Amino acid sequence: MALTLRSSLRAAAMGRKAFRQAVPVRVAPAQRVRSVTTASAEITAYTVVEKGPKDSLEYRMFFKQGAKDVSCWHEIPLYAGDGHLHYICEIPKETSAKMEVATDEACTPIKQDVKKGKLRFYPYNINWNYGMLPQTWEDPGHTDATLGAAGDNDPVDVVEIGAAAAKRGGVYKVKPVGVLAMIDDGELDWKVIAISADDPKAALCNDV
Repeated sequence: MALTLRSSLRAAAMGRKAFRQAVPVRVAPAQRVRSVTTASAEITAYTVVEKGPKDSLEYRMFFKQGAKDVSCWHEIPLYAGDGHLHYICEIPKETSAKMEVATDEACTPIKQDVKKGKLRFYPYNINWNYGMLPQTWEDPGHTDATLGAAGDNDPVDVVEIGAAAAKRGGVYKVKPVGVLAMIDDGELDWKVIAISADDPKAALCNDV
């Protein structure tokens, strides 16, 4: 059972500021790729099985723990100890395919987002790793008293700002340093700002 946004964010970002901002939706193909290092803090207890052709409507990434099929949303633990959290990378740094966990499908695989029957891309390669916190949920039945908007019915998002590129489908340990509250089409969409636990600057990064 996924935790609610309120309880998970209290643990992940106690005392941090929340900011409100409207988010435009844009679709465009990938652009140039900068050279980046590869993250090394992947949690190896989980593996990914790819099904369907890449860059297609049928492509899916399913998760396994040993021989067991698992849901990356419901079964990977949120807490990693010592104030750290686990997150699943959906969109690695320097890529543009808009991937997401399919919360309405069995075993909640990762797939590419679709709009009007077409695969979605950011207009540029993003400069950070992007993903989600397992066992979290932004409740559409709860309206935030300050922001006046309800949750978007998805897991809580993560913007991981470390120097290294993560791997799509990788499970990583991160240190939360802040939180951003965004309003997207009238829905509240929280972004936890985090840094990989093994990033060389992680110990120096404590706030935003």
